[in-house]
Amino acid sequence: MKTIVICSGGLDSVSLAHMVAARHDLTRLVSFDYGQRHAKELDFAKAAAERLGVPFHRIDMRTIGAALTGSALTSDIDVPDGHYAEETMRITVVPNRNAIMLAIAFGVAAANGDEAVATAVHGGDHFIYPDCRPGFTRAFETMQRHALDGYADVSLYTPFVERTKADIVTEGAKHGTPFAQTWSCYKGGETHCGRCGTCVERREAFHLAGVADPTIYADPDFWQQAIAAREEA
Repeated sequence: MKTIVICSGGLDSVSLAHMVAARHDLTRLVSFDYGQRHAKELDFAKAAAERLGVPFHRIDMRTIGAALTGSALTSDIDVPDGHYAEETMRITVVPNRNAIMLAIAFGVAAANGDEAVATAVHGGDHFIYPDCRPGFTRAFETMQRHALDGYADVSLYTPFVERTKADIVTEGAKHGTPFAQTWSCYKGGETHCGRCGTCVERREAFHLAGVADPTIYADPDFWQQAIAAREEA
């Protein structure tokens, strides 16, 4: 199956890219610059494409992202610390982001004769990101079949949509993902902060998967405090 992967440069999507390269025919990686707080992650996506020997498409969505205000990822709003599933993390939602990116990726796939678009949405995303949930992905694929009817047959590949981030770490390790060459932190500093929701989730996933975490965190122990606070809530 000729498959393109939407790749942010993070742990999930880079692991997915390595898995697709091993199991299918990886044709290209597509990344989106939507004016996020930092574009550091896109350098990791480009490096993944080079490592896997496929073309890298960086789509400029900054004018669109500028209109999607109110998120800590696109506006001048502090990124909160704490567990990924905390209510405060809703401030990191960029409205309709995945729907927009997927629509563009399906167009790229159809234009290039690809058969599938792969995205690394997973079970941990369901709480705060509505366009990562199974109901959305099923409906989106149906919509795209209508949109491309008679022109192209492109499916949506979401192998982790009902699985955990720990499962992604396990699959990534199985397929040789260089985890140190991925970027998750929303704050974009010299190292992962260790305190934002995605850093906490990343550290927890390695712990649950029983895989050594090569990531350097500015605050390597905060994740345990964040998880304890979440469990007490």
